[in-house]
Amino acid sequence: MTTARNRAIDRLRRERAFAAKARLLDVPEATEDTVLDDDAEIPDERLELIFTCCHPALATEAQVALTLRALGGLTTEEIASAFLVAPEAMKRRLSRAKVKVRDAGIPFAVPPAHVLPERLAAVLAVVYLIFNEGYAGRGDLAAEAIRLGGVLAELMPDEPEVHALLALMLCHDARRAARFAGDDLVLLADQDRSLWDAERLAAGRAALHRAIALRGRGPYVLQAAIASLQAEAEVDWPQVAELYAALVEMTRSPVVELNRAVAIAEAGSPVEALAIVDGLEQLEDYRYLHSTRAELLRRLDRPDAARAAYERALDLTTGAPERRFLERRLAELGRGSPAPRRP
Repeated sequence: MTTARNRAIDRLRRERAFAAKARLLDVPEATEDTVLDDDAEIPDERLELIFTCCHPALATEAQVALTLRALGGLTTEEIASAFLVAPEAMKRRLSRAKVKVRDAGIPFAVPPAHVLPERLAAVLAVVYLIFNEGYAGRGDLAAEAIRLGGVLAELMPDEPEVHALLALMLCHDARRAARFAGDDLVLLADQDRSLWDAERLAAGRAALHRAIALRGRGPYVLQAAIASLQAEAEVDWPQVAELYAALVEMTRSPVVELNRAVAIAEAGSPVEALAIVDGLEQLEDYRYLHSTRAELLRRLDRPDAARAAYERALDLTTGAPERRFLERRLAELGRGSPAPRRP
């Protein structure tokens, strides 16, 4: 009822403003744009544009990449990093998508309400990747992604994956203030929990419960459940590993498999974890593969191999905080310090 009332008020305001402008322009037969019915409107201009850009005539990856470039505030290089491809490859992918839009005459129009669900997967991916880039250091992007997630939850309240994505972002963002000490990266186990945003974490868990109540079983529900577990005082790593296993089965993502290996190591099986990591050849140019491998090798008292893996991770890392973290690890390895804990 509140939403309906607010929409009615908004419509009246638009009609008054339109009438006033029509009189000023002295257009005898001016008419208001009626592409959408009022109940189909998306209550946020940026989200409206994201839905517009995510046209199902394009492959999902192309939808996401084009939208991130046009609206997400990400550079081609940042998008390439998100998709684990070289910048030149992403430039070609974007160019091909633009050519298809042009040649196929794909209309740039706000979709009506009944087709929003078929575009939802791409829209969620766009919002998630905007958040990921923001979580890596651009706080403005993370805040905007969370805001868009909240608008989506109001627009599509019966979609469990919408609530799950919002939960995932809130649970991660709750730890933002503790992730760095000055300019240095702080490990999860070493973070000052008094700096965690308890209210934001509670909001994330409430959104997760909503997603589960809606019988959500999708990838964002699993990821949000993992994020919630990792925020517990004592993390149940075997359960985290089981959730990652379910996520691997669902997504077939090598990055998710890498995260499963980390959880297995934390649960007490670094040898099994290393075997998984060594089988992920497709992530050869992914810096976290090598930093994870280095941590595991160090735990297994293989300093020479660990040193080589740290150096390879350094070669692939551009961010200053992560570089300093890896350089400290290399220096500690030379001094024979105790095995590190998980980032």
